Amino acid sequence: MIIVILIIIYSSIGIALLQRSVVSIDMGGTKVLAAVLNSEEGIIASVKKPTNPNSSKSEYIGILANIIYDVINEACIKEKHIEAICLGVPGSVNPYTGVIGLAPNLDLADFNIKDKLQEKVSIPVLVENDVNLGALGIKNFGVGKKAVNMLSVFIGTGIGGGLILDGKIYRGSKFVAGEIGHVLVDKNGPICGCGNRGCFETIASRTAIVNKIINDIKSGKKSELTDIVKAGDRIKSKSLANAVTNDDKVVIKRISDGCDVIGGVLASLSNFMNFDMIVLGGGMIEALANFMLPKIEIAFYNHVLNTSAEGLKILPSKLGDDAAIWGGIALAEEFLGVKV
Repeated sequence: MIIVILIIIYSSIGIALLQRSVVSIDMGGTKVLAAVLNSEEGIIASVKKPTNPNSSKSEYIGILANIIYDVINEACIKEKHIEAICLGVPGSVNPYTGVIGLAPNLDLADFNIKDKLQEKVSIPVLVENDVNLGALGIKNFGVGKKAVNMLSVFIGTGIGGGLILDGKIYRGSKFVAGEIGHVLVDKNGPICGCGNRGCFETIASRTAIVNKIINDIKSGKKSELTDIVKAGDRIKSKSLANAVTNDDKVVIKRISDGCDVIGGVLASLSNFMNFDMIVLGGGMIEALANFMLPKIEIAFYNHVLNTSAEGLKILPSKLGDDAAIWGGIALAEEFLGVKV
């Protein structure tokens, strides 16, 4: 009996050790988050490191290589059990060549990050836009499992979108599909980082909403965020959520206005593409889903065609910041044919 038990235990350990995994990396301008994960065990280990925005390209590649080995060590597994390194890039990227067209937050342009990192690591390197990875994560491991045509929208510093059509990620002819943050909303609106005026994200992103709240406070309107503004501190999503809970009229007005715009834009996109699911994520939605979603839905149904809305679901993402991390598993299967 003891021998049988030992064999079972040994077999279980062996299976665990043989479980293949990927390393997914969420690249940011001020931090890098890396995780080891697979579909059976989920996220096994994660490591976050700050980055210097002024780092050279070679220094940044070195940071990525170091965090890869750090997170593998943290997971207590061997390098040979890692099938792929999956990079989520906050910018335009060709996943077939690994060339970043433009990633302004990383100060990278026309840069083959795949080849450069591959010089430092022996594990196959895959590259994808971070929002596309988020959409893949939601489709394969989140609320979008049953969706066929799905739009994922992430509302934060900007507004990003990922498209799932006929069950697959849609990247577009030049790999920039899903840039809904640059849909024109007001031709006389604020200047966007892309150079145009009145883009969606200049009006309804967290950045845009916060800027309007700051202007209201500076013009003399009362808000519980006044002290934060006077101190010159950053207004985070949690502070916005607390202000809404405390019935802050300034904050409620500006977020409500943003929700109206978001709902209208989503209705237009739904009329155009006829989605069966729209998933909302990002820091603002995580903090304010209960307040924002009902208002977004009201605006959405006020503008959408009845036939386009039939059977459509608008849901919050439940994967949070880990959506893009989970997307790495789907990317490895698509490009390498491996399931982990």
